[in-house]
Amino acid sequence: MFALRRVASRAAPIVARRAFSSGGGGGGGSIIGVVAGAAIVGGIVMTQPDLVGLTPSEELTKLEDKFASYWPRNVMILFGPPGAGKGTQGPKIESMLNIPQLSTGDMLRAAVKAQTEVGKRAQAAMNSGALVTDEIVIGIISDRIKEPDCKFGFILDGFPRTLVQAKALDKMLASNGESVTKVVELNVPDSVLEERICGRWIHKASGASYHVKFKPPKTMKLGADGKPDPATMIDDATGEKLEQRRDDTATALVKRLKEYHGSTVPILKHYQPNGITETVNANQGMDGVWGEILGALKGTKK
Repeated sequence: MFALRRVASRAAPIVARRAFSSGGGGGGGSIIGVVAGAAIVGGIVMTQPDLVGLTPSEELTKLEDKFASYWPRNVMILFGPPGAGKGTQGPKIESMLNIPQLSTGDMLRAAVKAQTEVGKRAQAAMNSGALVTDEIVIGIISDRIKEPDCKFGFILDGFPRTLVQAKALDKMLASNGESVTKVVELNVPDSVLEERICGRWIHKASGASYHVKFKPPKTMKLGADGKPDPATMIDDATGEKLEQRRDDTATALVKRLKEYHGSTVPILKHYQPNGITETVNANQGMDGVWGEILGALKGTKK
């Protein structure tokens, strides 16, 4: 009995995350739903002799695998223009739902490095100077979401970028009996994004990030034009010079935002009939943004 209680208690956070993210139906998100889920997990323990003799960690892994088969995976798409805060909010969603945030760039590099079949095709395309096709990208995603850390679902960041890609993603998921379950867009006015993006400075070696308004380096001084003097933009820790990314300029941002809005609007319209799209006001404090995201995931956002 002690072992049963121990494993059920260790599994409770998993149940809570699943019940919370299911939002509604069947007691999802409620204490009753969580307790009922824990009872189900307890029943699985009692009827699974293969758990006998396993360590708590091994028991939990077994429970996770079994539990994952009872609920559809969370398949989330996170949209947001540059500077909207995906890098801040994405990891919080990742942690709460116990699902990884997947970027196409990271997946592509990993597939090429591992020399998977689709990774080799991607490398051949890049070596020849050609673009990596949507078919290859979909193949890379298909391989990645079969990994154990995606057993409860995943968050796609940076994909799809076009309506054609969205439809290809839908087709791939449908072949596994799945579909996109939530689309969240972080919305920020373009004028605010310009202030956020164009004020960013970075220390390339460490990745440390600064902002002339929100997080200036200690040495920053303004020139006669009211703008930061580049000579005074110094990393607090190392004393080395900071720099701005080439894309973090007003001219580059206008182009990036035009591309983003032009491609994202059709994708959002594509998923809206399914009742799974949510727009979050990301032009507020981080806690406020996170509160709206929680409401979107629970289905209680107004």
